[in-house]
Amino acid sequence: MAGRHFPVTRLEGVSREQFMQHLYPQRKPLVLEGIDLGPCTNKWTVDYLSQVGGKKEVKIHVAAVAQMDFISKNFVYRTLPFDQLVQRAAEEKHKEFFVSEDEKYYLRSLGEDPRKDVADIRKQFPLLKEDIKFPEFFKEEQFFSSVFRISSPGLQLWTHYDVMDNLLIQVTGKKRVVLFSPRDAQYLYLKGTKSEVLNIDNPDLAKYPLFSKARRYECSLEAGDVLFIPALWFHNVISEEFGVGVNIFWKHLPSECYDKTDTYGNKDPTAASRAAQILDRALKTLAELPEEYRDFYARRMVLHIQDKAYSKNSE
Repeated sequence: MAGRHFPVTRLEGVSREQFMQHLYPQRKPLVLEGIDLGPCTNKWTVDYLSQVGGKKEVKIHVAAVAQMDFISKNFVYRTLPFDQLVQRAAEEKHKEFFVSEDEKYYLRSLGEDPRKDVADIRKQFPLLKEDIKFPEFFKEEQFFSSVFRISSPGLQLWTHYDVMDNLLIQVTGKKRVVLFSPRDAQYLYLKGTKSEVLNIDNPDLAKYPLFSKARRYECSLEAGDVLFIPALWFHNVISEEFGVGVNIFWKHLPSECYDKTDTYGNKDPTAASRAAQILDRALKTLAELPEEYRDFYARRMVLHIQDKAYSKNSE
């Protein structure tokens, strides 16, 4: 397992003022209890969702194994009517299936045209709109997306980060969420925004020896809980039983900082992307030097970046 373990703080009855003035500036995950979410936590049963969601076609992930890996793509994309998805996702074994009788399902709702439109449960599932209240912890003009999520029991999503703050509302079911600080990115064996380490509970430390240094923050979510996930915090989610959730993402940076083509909320800010491109060009230039000189000047560059760009604030 990872090195040090910490529970995520849980607080009940937090007001918007308390959140914004005292909690939000800490940039730490936080479980909020007792938030008024509307009747969704009681109403959104399998039968109700099947009836209200109807035959709307949805694109889903289907996996033969519980641990989904976005790097190796150990799943397939399929389309199902929404009511059939809900029924199948609630089952352990399936009479009808794509890959295997115990396959897992995962819905991450999309916009009408995913290339141009963001997900918003109020638009894609308007009949569910009146059932759920979004916590008013951000200004309406900061809103980016609200993502409807449905998961089979036992499904585990890969460890990744998002570039926007978000609230994960656990409407029904139970989830276990493990988070890692952005400061521990160097221990997570990243490919893009995702970690190569799938089995975070029993990692292959011969292959991923630095993973043991990563600090692990953990919480369990039940119906009605809301998890604040600050931007850039890595998170790994296991659905301990069939569950329904809604993620609300909002822009906490000025809009011009974000990639205007990003409809998922996971493209790096434009300045970060430009800096990465400049770094790639610098590395190609360093490659013109003999190894001894390349190593020396690369180390100087790293020290310069640490001095100029690393935060001086300790966690």
